[in-house]
Amino acid sequence: MAAVDGLDASILRLMLEQPRTSVREYARILGVARGTLQARLGRLEREGVITGSGPWLSPAALGHPVLAFVHIEVTQGHLDEVGDALAELPEIIEAFSITGGGDLMTRVVARDNGHLEDVIQRLIQLPGVVRTRTEVALRERVPHRMLPLVEAVGRASGSPR
Repeated sequence: MAAVDGLDASILRLMLEQPRTSVREYARILGVARGTLQARLGRLEREGVITGSGPWLSPAALGHPVLAFVHIEVTQGHLDEVGDALAELPEIIEAFSITGGGDLMTRVVARDNGHLEDVIQRLIQLPGVVRTRTEVALRERVPHRMLPLVEAVGRASGSPR
Protein backbone atom coordinates (compact mmCIF):
# COMPACT_ATOMS: atom_id res chain seq x y z
CA MET A 1 0.00 0.00 0.00
CA ALA A 2 1.32 3.42 -0.94
CA ALA A 3 2.03 5.83 1.88
CA VAL A 4 -0.03 8.98 1.37
CA ASP A 5 0.83 11.91 3.62
CA GLY A 6 -0.96 15.20 4.15
CA LEU A 7 0.65 16.91 1.15
CA ASP A 8 -0.22 13.97 -1.09
CA ALA A 9 -3.82 14.12 0.16
CA SER A 10 -3.93 17.86 -0.53
CA ILE A 11 -2.64 17.29 -4.06
CA LEU A 12 -5.21 14.55 -4.68
CA ARG A 13 -8.00 16.69 -3.22
CA LEU A 14 -7.11 19.55 -5.59
CA MET A 15 -6.95 17.18 -8.56
CA LEU A 16 -10.44 15.90 -7.74
CA GLU A 17 -11.94 19.31 -7.04
CA GLN A 18 -10.19 21.17 -9.88
CA PRO A 19 -9.23 18.54 -12.48
CA ARG A 20 -8.49 21.02 -15.29
CA THR A 21 -6.06 23.15 -13.30
CA SER A 22 -2.38 23.20 -14.29
CA VAL A 23 0.44 21.72 -12.23
CA ARG A 24 1.87 25.24 -11.84
CA GLU A 25 -1.44 26.43 -10.35
CA TYR A 26 -1.66 23.42 -8.01
CA ALA A 27 1.84 24.25 -6.75
CA ARG A 28 0.88 27.91 -6.22
CA ILE A 29 -2.31 27.00 -4.34
CA LEU A 30 -0.44 24.55 -2.09
CA GLY A 31 2.56 26.82 -1.59
CA VAL A 32 5.10 24.25 -2.78
CA ALA A 33 7.69 24.28 -5.56
CA ARG A 34 6.52 23.02 -8.94
CA GLY A 35 9.34 20.46 -8.90
CA THR A 36 8.12 19.13 -5.55
CA LEU A 37 4.61 18.80 -6.90
CA GLN A 38 5.83 17.06 -10.09
CA ALA A 39 7.89 14.62 -8.02
CA ARG A 40 4.90 13.83 -5.81
CA LEU A 41 2.64 13.30 -8.83
CA GLY A 42 5.24 11.00 -10.42
CA ARG A 43 5.51 8.91 -7.24
CA LEU A 44 1.72 8.72 -6.85
CA GLU A 45 1.44 7.50 -10.46
CA ARG A 46 4.27 4.94 -10.08
CA GLU A 47 2.70 3.59 -6.88
CA GLY A 48 -0.70 3.25 -8.57
CA VAL A 49 -2.51 5.85 -6.45
CA ILE A 50 -3.21 7.96 -9.54
CA THR A 51 -4.42 5.57 -12.23
CA GLY A 52 -5.59 7.91 -14.96
CA SER A 53 -6.41 11.44 -15.93
CA GLY A 54 -8.99 11.06 -18.68
CA PRO A 55 -12.54 12.34 -18.59
CA TRP A 56 -15.37 10.47 -16.92
CA LEU A 57 -17.97 9.68 -19.56
CA SER A 58 -21.70 9.19 -19.12
CA PRO A 59 -23.02 5.96 -20.69
CA ALA A 60 -26.51 7.53 -20.63
CA ALA A 61 -25.29 10.52 -22.65
CA LEU A 62 -23.76 8.02 -25.09
CA GLY A 63 -27.20 6.48 -25.63
CA HIS A 64 -26.96 3.70 -23.02
CA PRO A 65 -29.10 4.80 -20.05
CA VAL A 66 -29.86 1.30 -18.71
CA LEU A 67 -27.38 0.08 -16.08
CA ALA A 68 -27.36 -3.48 -14.79
CA PHE A 69 -25.11 -5.63 -12.66
CA VAL A 70 -24.80 -9.12 -14.07
CA HIS A 71 -23.39 -11.89 -11.88
CA ILE A 72 -21.86 -14.70 -13.91
CA GLU A 73 -21.22 -18.24 -12.75
CA VAL A 74 -18.34 -19.83 -14.64
CA THR A 75 -17.31 -23.47 -15.14
CA GLN A 76 -14.20 -24.23 -13.08
CA GLY A 77 -11.01 -23.49 -14.96
CA HIS A 78 -12.63 -21.08 -17.45
CA LEU A 79 -12.46 -17.81 -15.53
CA ASP A 80 -9.66 -16.29 -17.63
CA GLU A 81 -11.32 -17.29 -20.91
CA VAL A 82 -14.65 -15.79 -19.88
CA GLY A 83 -12.90 -12.66 -18.63
CA ASP A 84 -11.16 -12.27 -21.99
CA ALA A 85 -14.47 -12.74 -23.81
CA LEU A 86 -16.14 -10.10 -21.63
CA ALA A 87 -13.48 -7.60 -22.66
CA GLU A 88 -14.68 -8.01 -26.27
CA LEU A 89 -18.22 -6.80 -25.46
CA PRO A 90 -18.47 -2.98 -25.51
CA GLU A 91 -21.50 -2.96 -23.21
CA ILE A 92 -19.42 -4.52 -20.40
CA ILE A 93 -17.88 -1.46 -18.80
CA GLU A 94 -16.41 -3.24 -15.76
CA ALA A 95 -15.91 -6.83 -14.64
CA PHE A 96 -14.63 -8.18 -11.34
CA SER A 97 -13.81 -11.62 -9.96
CA ILE A 98 -15.87 -11.97 -6.79
CA THR A 99 -16.61 -14.24 -3.86
CA GLY A 100 -20.12 -15.30 -2.92
CA GLY A 101 -22.90 -15.99 -5.39
CA GLY A 102 -21.11 -16.24 -8.69
CA ASP A 103 -17.59 -15.91 -10.03
CA LEU A 104 -17.75 -12.60 -11.88
CA MET A 105 -19.73 -9.42 -11.47
CA THR A 106 -20.08 -7.14 -14.45
CA ARG A 107 -21.39 -3.64 -14.88
CA VAL A 108 -23.37 -3.59 -18.10
CA VAL A 109 -24.92 -0.66 -19.97
CA ALA A 110 -27.61 -0.87 -22.63
CA ARG A 111 -29.78 1.31 -24.86
CA ASP A 112 -33.00 -0.15 -23.43
CA ASN A 113 -34.29 -3.31 -21.74
CA GLY A 114 -34.45 -5.22 -25.03
CA HIS A 115 -30.81 -4.41 -25.72
CA LEU A 116 -29.93 -5.51 -22.17
CA GLU A 117 -31.65 -8.84 -22.83
CA ASP A 118 -29.61 -9.23 -26.04
CA VAL A 119 -26.37 -8.58 -24.12
CA ILE A 120 -27.34 -11.13 -21.46
CA GLN A 121 -28.11 -13.70 -24.17
CA ARG A 122 -24.62 -13.13 -25.60
CA LEU A 123 -23.15 -13.65 -22.12
CA ILE A 124 -25.06 -16.91 -21.62
CA GLN A 125 -23.69 -18.21 -24.93
CA LEU A 126 -20.04 -17.64 -23.98
CA PRO A 127 -18.11 -20.91 -23.54
CA GLY A 128 -17.64 -21.53 -19.82
CA VAL A 129 -20.66 -19.50 -18.63
CA VAL A 130 -23.03 -21.65 -16.57
CA ARG A 131 -25.66 -19.05 -15.61
CA THR A 132 -26.21 -15.37 -15.02
CA ARG A 133 -28.22 -13.31 -12.56
CA THR A 134 -29.09 -9.73 -13.45
CA GLU A 135 -29.98 -6.79 -11.24
CA VAL A 136 -31.09 -3.58 -12.96
CA ALA A 137 -30.10 -0.30 -11.30
CA LEU A 138 -33.04 2.03 -10.81
CA ARG A 139 -31.26 5.19 -9.65
CA GLU A 140 -27.73 6.16 -8.69
CA ARG A 141 -27.72 7.05 -4.99
CA VAL A 142 -24.00 7.77 -4.50
CA PRO A 143 -22.06 8.61 -7.64
CA HIS A 144 -18.50 7.40 -8.07
CA ARG A 145 -16.41 9.45 -5.68
CA MET A 146 -12.97 9.49 -4.16
CA LEU A 147 -12.81 12.82 -2.30
CA PRO A 148 -14.23 11.53 1.04
CA LEU A 149 -11.67 8.70 1.02
CA VAL A 150 -8.80 11.07 0.17
CA GLU A 151 -9.86 13.36 3.01
CA ALA A 152 -10.04 10.44 5.47
CA VAL A 153 -6.58 9.21 4.43
CA GLY A 154 -5.21 12.73 4.78
CA ARG A 155 -6.65 13.05 8.29
CA ALA A 156 -5.30 9.63 9.25
CA SER A 157 -1.77 10.56 8.10
CA GLY A 158 -1.59 13.14 10.88
CA SER A 159 0.08 15.67 8.61
CA PRO A 160 -1.08 19.29 8.97
CA ARG A 161 -1.87 19.87 5.27
